[in-house]
Amino acid sequence: MFARSIIRLPTTLSRGFATHTGPLSALPAVLHLKTGQSFHGRSFGSPRSIFGETVFSTSITSYTESMTDPSYRGQILVFTTPLIGNYGVPSNNAPINSQDVGVVLESQGIQCSAIVVADVAEKFSHHSAVESLASWCRRSNIPAITGVDTRAVTRLLRDQGTTLGRLAIGPDACAPAPASEQYWDPAVENLVDQVSTKYPYQLNPTGDIKIAVLDFGAKANILRSLVRRNAAVTVLPWNYDFNAIRDKFDGLFLTNGPGNPSQCMEAVSILRKTLQEWNKPVFGICMGHQIIGMAAGLEAYRMTFGNRGHNQPVLALASAGSIKAGRVYVTSQNHQYALKLSDPFPQGWEPFFINCNDSSVEGIKSTPESGKKVWGVQFHPESAGGPLDTIEMFTDFLDECRMHKAENVKKPVATTIDVASFMVEQPARVQVTA
Repeated sequence: MFARSIIRLPTTLSRGFATHTGPLSALPAVLHLKTGQSFHGRSFGSPRSIFGETVFSTSITSYTESMTDPSYRGQILVFTTPLIGNYGVPSNNAPINSQDVGVVLESQGIQCSAIVVADVAEKFSHHSAVESLASWCRRSNIPAITGVDTRAVTRLLRDQGTTLGRLAIGPDACAPAPASEQYWDPAVENLVDQVSTKYPYQLNPTGDIKIAVLDFGAKANILRSLVRRNAAVTVLPWNYDFNAIRDKFDGLFLTNGPGNPSQCMEAVSILRKTLQEWNKPVFGICMGHQIIGMAAGLEAYRMTFGNRGHNQPVLALASAGSIKAGRVYVTSQNHQYALKLSDPFPQGWEPFFINCNDSSVEGIKSTPESGKKVWGVQFHPESAGGPLDTIEMFTDFLDECRMHKAENVKKPVATTIDVASFMVEQPARVQVTA
């Protein structure tokens, strides 16, 4: 007692080490799975019910980045980490310059349809936090449930695969579970078209290398990783006719995105022509990797439960730039689909990475004999929450672009990029689709 009284802070200096989230909702909530299981808890987000695809993530941190990742569009996100929300939510405003792209998180708002947690933190503490997870969900009209045995949900999803679900809130929680035919499957929709930019725009226009980005649902840290390496980035809609303007650029980047890659066959067709006729470097991540593979002649398939989390080990089968064959890299992933490992591989292509857990294809690349410089990886080298084992792949890509530009500097090419002219040349590509 004496020791505690001696070290007690003066009243004027004392403060709580954490901020209370405020009263949580007393509304009942239940997660119904199409396979018949139901998990009861209480609501702490928006008081509305939704359908979606139920998936789990093994990430132990960066719940704000996961929730704002466009690849989670249409999904009910189950966090396997027991306690979620303990460091709150930061302000999502950032400058747009040579170091940043306008947001702190991965997009301007929450992208997943709902979240499921075992225990939502009732207090949060972080120097950059401005609100609680519960407040953020309510403000963003996103339903959320706490008090669920997420270990049981995860084991079900792991054994039976990703499952359609419904999160019922309030009066809906007391109603019977939906009939099988009532569940909505987001895979039947073109989710990429929902999250892709509708109009071309530029970032860091004074950069020394001009990169076109096909946006399938880009995470902000992909764009951030490019501009911080002094790339002048032009972001284009996912189905933009890149071949009409390709000679204005030094390289092409294809981003991540949600849903089924078969919904993006228009982009596959466009890219196939690019790969046949264009010799500048091309790099794709996640959905972009699948689009590259399909353009090369590989097939994509739906995995049982996909890979989502920050701890997926991949084995490099070939060396390229900073990547060394035979080394295992720990990666961040978020995908339901993957490329089939075929034998033989399409001519001019070779496997780049393979997953150490399930042996799925984690990367492909053009062969040295092809004369091309094309890479695709299923994982996220730029993961904002880490790990950053493969972050230098961005440097490798841009170095190749600069090298190719230097080798062809004497060839006259159009280098002026006028975003307004893109919209005149391609009016059909930039219209918002309902």
